[in-house]
Amino acid sequence: MKVTITGRKVNLRENFKELAVKKLSRFDRIFDENAAAKVVVTVERNRQTVEITIKSNGMIFRGEATDPEMNNALDQVVSTLGRQIRKNKAKLDKQIHSVALDQYLQEYVNANEEPEEDYKVVRTKHFIVKPMSVEEAILQMNMLEHQFFMFRNVETEEINVVYRRKAGNYGLLEPEDND
Repeated sequence: MKVTITGRKVNLRENFKELAVKKLSRFDRIFDENAAAKVVVTVERNRQTVEITIKSNGMIFRGEATDPEMNNALDQVVSTLGRQIRKNKAKLDKQIHSVALDQYLQEYVNANEEPEEDYKVVRTKHFIVKPMSVEEAILQMNMLEHQFFMFRNVETEEINVVYRRKAGNYGLLEPEDND
C-alpha cells in the first residue's frame, strides 16, 4: 500500500510518520499494492486531527479522529478503519482477497466489540433529477431541511450530491473515474 502523509499547520516528525506507516501496514494483507492511503494531520489550537483515507479497487474507507495528542488520534482512526473493514466484510469478500481478510479479522475481533449490523432499506424514493447549479442545489436542500441533496450539475451534466458538513459548511460529491 502506498502511504502519503501530509501535515496542515504542522511539521510532522519522522517518528510519527514511521508510526503511521507501521500502523497502516496491518492492512497490507487486505489491500493489494495498488491501494493508496492518505494521512492528513491538522493542528488547530490544542486539537490534533488525524484523517486517513484508503482507496482500493473502487472502495473508499475513511476515518477521522481528534485528540489533544497526535498519537492517540492516530490510534483512534486506525481502530475506526478496522471496525469499518470488519463491518463491511461481506462486501469486501467480493472485491479483495478473502483469505487475507479472514486472517485480519481473526486477529482483530474482540469480545467487547459490537455485533455486525444487517443493512435494511426501509424506504425508497424516486424523484426527477433536474439540472441545476451547485448554489441552486444548496438552496433547494436548505428549503427541504435535508442534510444532502442529489442533482444533475448543469456545468458537467453529471449526477452530484451536496451535503451539509459538521462545521455548517457544505460539501460537494462528484463522480470520478476509477483509473
